Amino acid sequence: MAVTGAGLEGVIAAESKICYIDGDAGILSYFGYNIHTLAEKATFGEVIFLLWNGRLPKRDELQRLRQGLVSHRALPEPVTAFLKANGKGAAMDVLRTAVSMLSLYDPQAADMSTEANHEKAVKLMARTATIVTSFDRLRKGESVVEGDPKLGFAANFLYTLTGKRPDSVMEHAFDVALILHADHEFNASTFAARVVAATLSDIYSAATAGIGALKGPLHGGANEAVIKMLLDAGSADKAIQHVKDMLANKQKVPGFGHRVYHTTDPRATHLKELSEEIGRRTGHQDLYETSKQIEQYIKETKGLNANVDFYSASTYYSLGIPVDLFTPIFAVSRMSGWTAHVLEQYHNNRLIRPRADYTGAPVGQKWVDIDNR
Repeated sequence: MAVTGAGLEGVIAAESKICYIDGDAGILSYFGYNIHTLAEKATFGEVIFLLWNGRLPKRDELQRLRQGLVSHRALPEPVTAFLKANGKGAAMDVLRTAVSMLSLYDPQAADMSTEANHEKAVKLMARTATIVTSFDRLRKGESVVEGDPKLGFAANFLYTLTGKRPDSVMEHAFDVALILHADHEFNASTFAARVVAATLSDIYSAATAGIGALKGPLHGGANEAVIKMLLDAGSADKAIQHVKDMLANKQKVPGFGHRVYHTTDPRATHLKELSEEIGRRTGHQDLYETSKQIEQYIKETKGLNANVDFYSASTYYSLGIPVDLFTPIFAVSRMSGWTAHVLEQYHNNRLIRPRADYTGAPVGQKWVDIDNR
């Protein structure tokens, strides 16, 4: 049967217990927990455990996970050397290569047991974060900061990036941002990871495929485009004219619309609040005001809603995160979802091998000798 939806739109590729989306109602949930509930009540550590185990952790289970995420942060020396030698490289290229390198130095890399794969998932979560923060510090000529076992995942990331322990508000804002980006069903990068896992390749290969897909500007790179647009606009009073000029020049305004959501992206609601709060605390409220002006104009003129990328841009910028790390941070968060889907794929595996709807030349073409072509 021919597929009528370009880009497999609307096609059910497999069953999954991890993530549910209702694009018409604006619902997103992980294992039945509404994203609003998780954003308001959970920590990112709890969400990681939920995605991997299908239930919320008990106190001792959460503590063991937190300890594992700190104890596995250290990178193999050759990976650190690679980061140091490639400080001028594009951040996503460096991240993709470094994550792939991790398998070379993991004695469990080829062990496909459930226990080993769970252990490797912990290592991937911890070390992906370390790769991003270490890369930024090393390229600035600064020393790598070791993680603090007393801090949660979000606080440790900000601490090892900046060398300063974040206050509770900054930690909470980043924690919520990580929760909101953790998983999103069969998006391009997650599906890429599952396709690789379905061949029974190792989890590092699957994660590397996910990063490769996330790098694309139609997937993970949108929030970088948003902040560049906001900075180019200059101020809230100039924002509308800037957007009008973009549209007049047939440029896409980043951060709006979504393949799945036909109403408000539920993640954008929380990020809008974070953008305002953190912007006010850090002196970047102008970015929030500019964002709000643009959001209102696009909604009124184009009927499009802001998506998760739109307000995450100003939130990350206000947290002091370098612009070229926006997409790598997306990967740090989404690693929880990628690994959850890979583990699920391994649990009930069948090789993913779709068919194509052939639209080429009629079959049975007559051969023409090369001298007569």
